[in-house]
Amino acid sequence: MRTIFVFCAALTLAFCAGANPVSGVVFHDLNTNGTREDGEPGIAGVAVSNGADVVVTAEGGNYTLEITDPGIVFVVKPTGWSPPPDPVTNTLKFYYMHRPNGSPKLKFGGFSPTGPLPRTLDFPLQPRQETGPVRMLVLGDPQTRNFQEVQYLLRDIIAEVTGMEVDFGLTLGDNAFDNLRVFDELVQGIGRAGLPWHYVPGNHDTDYDAPSREYSYETYQRHVGPSYYAAAYGNAHILVLNDICYDLPSSDYHAELGERQLAFIRNYLAGVSSEAFIVLMMHIPIMSIKDKAALFEIIAPFKNCISLSAHTHSHGHFFLDADDGWPGEAPHHHIVQGTACGSWYGGFYNAVGIPESVMDDGTPKGYSILTIDGAAYDLAYRASGRPPTYQMDIHAPDRLASDAAETDKQVTVNFWNGTERCRLEMRLNNGDWLPMEQVEGKAPYYAELAKRQKTFIKLVSNGRAPPAIGGGSPVEPSDTNHLWRATLPEGLVPGCNRVEVRAQDMFGHTHEGRCYVYYR
Repeated sequence: MRTIFVFCAALTLAFCAGANPVSGVVFHDLNTNGTREDGEPGIAGVAVSNGADVVVTAEGGNYTLEITDPGIVFVVKPTGWSPPPDPVTNTLKFYYMHRPNGSPKLKFGGFSPTGPLPRTLDFPLQPRQETGPVRMLVLGDPQTRNFQEVQYLLRDIIAEVTGMEVDFGLTLGDNAFDNLRVFDELVQGIGRAGLPWHYVPGNHDTDYDAPSREYSYETYQRHVGPSYYAAAYGNAHILVLNDICYDLPSSDYHAELGERQLAFIRNYLAGVSSEAFIVLMMHIPIMSIKDKAALFEIIAPFKNCISLSAHTHSHGHFFLDADDGWPGEAPHHHIVQGTACGSWYGGFYNAVGIPESVMDDGTPKGYSILTIDGAAYDLAYRASGRPPTYQMDIHAPDRLASDAAETDKQVTVNFWNGTERCRLEMRLNNGDWLPMEQVEGKAPYYAELAKRQKTFIKLVSNGRAPPAIGGGSPVEPSDTNHLWRATLPEGLVPGCNRVEVRAQDMFGHTHEGRCYVYYR
């Protein structure tokens, strides 16, 4: 057995104060019953962690670590292997939570006492074929506050992705909306998608009555496991991070990883090839993390590294450079994933009773499919309930008179997954393609929608949103940079004119959209 990284002695002692040794074996679970039996060999070279230190199993699969109270030991899923999935939730069983006396008294329960450490803490793994590109399904905030909203998620997205050919699914935090009782129904429902599922903690997944940060995710962890860890799929190393730090006992919070989590990231990545593809998954965008400089220093040597978050209830791409504190030669690509609940399940109901819940940048609620193929990657956004070809909306005048002002001839495209590395063009009636200019502003269709919703609430439901429409009050439109604009060219003919838009995204895919303008 070898330690991947020898961390600062003073910090190691701090991390292990009051710790006890724990040993065990990571083994090939030949009969898939979860218990090590005679003839089931150990697996060498598997990373095991206590949340700070990382060791690698020896030839016989053995490891030894220190564990604290409260504490944790978890296996980092290695490429080509998988911990067993829970038969109901499809979360992976790769960890042991040590709470000998249980959690402190919490509103939502936390852990019951786990008792003394077992004599040996063994972890089963089963072979898993991982030879091609790694595909993952990524959801921003489900943020379900009650059973009804869990049902919205299941009917709107989980039904759509069930059986999808991806390696796993992952939610980027705010799985609940303060009411942690929904976790039972939520994780069972998501488990029915039939996919291995990973969870990231969000600020609304917290035990607000916890006495300190180390106990602030007890209920969350009881349902879905550690609040941070890593897993390897193919060439991709997925790091699930907890960047929520509550300023207890107040309800204020900020984004911070903390020394112990940074130690884990540093120690784990010290044993990972610089040619590997690193994907960081977090809730609050990386730009807001208080100790991001320390994180940047760790990940900058990896030339293939991206990060994803959610939290803002919008969808966008950011390329971090020196102005953002990024020390790498090439910009770091950070994706703020649009949310599964859109704008908190607000807005008008659709034909099957689910709120439309468009985000304040005009992006429809949905999910993304992230593909890692060697050193290349691809992110495809999917609006739930719509075909994959639905990638933009085009705002143009319905009717136009011959004496219309130039400002009335503007065409604005909201290309939700667009970035500064895209190219958009427009043409009129099969004419020449004309470039469109990227602009920042408010999404025109969403601004109109929010205004209609406010009028509806005022006139129909006496100022209250539910039950007339879903969620709360309509969210004000925000500025976004995934807008492109151009002016209709000469060549309009009397009657109906076709406007076509062609968008090439940063991954080389071409998307198309059309609208129609009547001219007189």
